[in-house]
Amino acid sequence: MAGMSGSSSRIRAALISAGRALLLRCPRCGADKVTRRWLFLRPACPNCGLRLDRGEPDYWLGAMLFNLIAAETLFAAGLVTVLVLTWPDPPWATLQWGSIIAMIVAPLILFPFSKLLWLAFDLVFRPSTPEDFISGS
Repeated sequence: MAGMSGSSSRIRAALISAGRALLLRCPRCGADKVTRRWLFLRPACPNCGLRLDRGEPDYWLGAMLFNLIAAETLFAAGLVTVLVLTWPDPPWATLQWGSIIAMIVAPLILFPFSKLLWLAFDLVFRPSTPEDFISGS
């Protein structure tokens, strides 16, 4: 039973961390203002000092994967929905141009969410260490 309690608390912590990320807050402490502007994160959380790139130069490759998966999933869901609702005469020209616009806009809209969700995901499997914080925090 003790293993179940530990496992459920890890799942609960992961869900809280992901929820914070979806609210554009620090996945570790929940502090606000971790984004400078829509496409730019601060180097570190203003509250706990967690470096948002974990100090690694290629850290955001996972976030790009999350972004691509989310954008493609939304595209596929939208395409299937339009096809089902308009069958047997779907608006092919509108679908073509709408798809192009959606696949350009969706990754930009999802960008900060994917970065913070990637950080939350990474913190679950690789908890923060003293090296992950800016000096002085």
